[in-house]
Amino acid sequence: MDAVILEEKQAAGITVVNGKEYVTNAEGGLTPLALVKTEDFLEDQMVRKIIGFAKTLSAELGRFKKHTRADIAEYDRLLEAQYGLVKRGRAGAGNQKYRSIDGLMTVETRVNKLIEFGPQLQVAKGLIDECLNEWTEDGRAEIRGLVTRAFNVDQAGKISKDAVFELFKIESEDKRWISAMEAINAAVRVIGSKEYLHFSFRETHESEWVRISLNIADA
Repeated sequence: MDAVILEEKQAAGITVVNGKEYVTNAEGGLTPLALVKTEDFLEDQMVRKIIGFAKTLSAELGRFKKHTRADIAEYDRLLEAQYGLVKRGRAGAGNQKYRSIDGLMTVETRVNKLIEFGPQLQVAKGLIDECLNEWTEDGRAEIRGLVTRAFNVDQAGKISKDAVFELFKIESEDKRWISAMEAINAAVRVIGSKEYLHFSFRETHESEWVRISLNIADA
């Protein structure tokens, strides 16, 4: 029996077996390259090229984010030392803005709280439904639209906190509505926080600010 010689061409996604070229199919098996449609192979090569660049950029963004946070933390520690702050570190860091002397560049850190809703939210939904079922038709359609948006779940199965908090803008003397808002307040649970970095610049003092688009929240 002839020996099977395997050679993987990672960049092209081609496996050479005894001198013949194959590609790995969706089931994990090997398909002769000669049987693959030209457009399918071109699509494969395009995707591999894009993903290759994406991985490189993601790694660079990750390193940039790490270095940026380290630089900001070091500057904050210098300030703490200068003014005699005993507590060290950035555990309590919040929203901050750092600016160049000429006022043409800024770096901002923003901390958003991560929240979820407890079972009180469903109690609030029941109270709100009671109100809507009994209130007059005048203006109810608009309120019902707000309620629908508030309690609809997204593709991840989560309720939009912004839509829920919109309900607090509705004023009502109905005790059930007031109790519903109290239940929503009680339902809010802070489960963590996430820090975001924002970078902006302007060419002159008369120019508009330009945001440097870097989506590094997950980098």
